[in-house]
Amino acid sequence: MNLQDAMYNWLSIKVVADERKTDQAAQDTSSFFEEILTEDHGVTNIAIEVTPDYYVVTYRQNDQEESKKFPIELIDALLLSIQNEPKYNQ
Repeated sequence: MNLQDAMYNWLSIKVVADERKTDQAAQDTSSFFEEILTEDHGVTNIAIEVTPDYYVVTYRQNDQEESKKFPIELIDALLLSIQNEPKYNQ
């Protein structure tokens, strides 16, 4: 999995995990993707900033600070989908 896809997947499920702290599946999946970022891609010092239109993820890789921007509506789509599915909200 390339870095862009791993970060997108991690951020999407992290938003879910942060909102649903008792959802063990979300917590485990968030940890899984964070492990991919750190172990497979050497990413450290991950931080998230929320702007009006984007999630901006800053991180270190190969001793350089990097950042990626993800549109809020794309990242929040997973959370909204889960919130709108009655079987996940019992």
